[in-house]
Amino acid sequence: MIGCECGTCRSTDPRDSRLRPSIFVRTDDGMRLLVDAGPDLRMQALVHGISGLDAILFTHGHADHILGLDDVRRFNSLMGGAIPLYADEHTREEIRSMFRYAFSSDTPKGGGLPQLELFRIGGPFCVGRQEIVPVPLMHGKRPILGLRFGPFAYLTDCSAIPDGSWPLLEGVEVVVLDALREKPHPTHFSLQEAIDAAVRIGARETYFTHMCHDLPHARTCERLPPGMTLAYDGLRLRIAG
Repeated sequence: MIGCECGTCRSTDPRDSRLRPSIFVRTDDGMRLLVDAGPDLRMQALVHGISGLDAILFTHGHADHILGLDDVRRFNSLMGGAIPLYADEHTREEIRSMFRYAFSSDTPKGGGLPQLELFRIGGPFCVGRQEIVPVPLMHGKRPILGLRFGPFAYLTDCSAIPDGSWPLLEGVEVVVLDALREKPHPTHFSLQEAIDAAVRIGARETYFTHMCHDLPHARTCERLPPGMTLAYDGLRLRIAG
């Protein structure tokens, strides 16, 4: 947190050093999928050696989830073409508005424009052989998307899981779930709300994400129920199925 001297912000535990939430998924057939492209995309790609992208999937269009899109220019060069983007209609509109220069025919050519192809998520879809199931969530009053990849689900930035979405989570074995802080928040699960949702989902492993500095990694993990822990930057999971 800018200008903060709390124990988490001054911690020497690398798990307390948190960039904006995003995940990179490598599927069984070798597809490389990025979920969200926040302002830290360049640094995250450099640190973790990401050298190719086959598609970017978006949960929603808030700044901390889309503002790294201009750095896709490098992936255009590496991949030799435009990068497909998948988002719901509201998020597509926000991306087009925020990055108008990348989509407008009025933009002068040259100077390194990101090459982006926008596709609408209207239901389950495939990238390569991987089926991806959108899971409707509520981020305060805004509908957004979680994403399910077989036995794995990624549910960030949520404050509620609608009744119709619970069946879409049946059989999930590993889930990454929003848990902002201890106190209730209007647009994110509190830690206890996230624990309650995790119990209902019933996954074998639950990783909480999008924590603010109210939740120091080690001390918070010590008191979580079995099978639940805080995620951290650089966490790698291998999920069969």
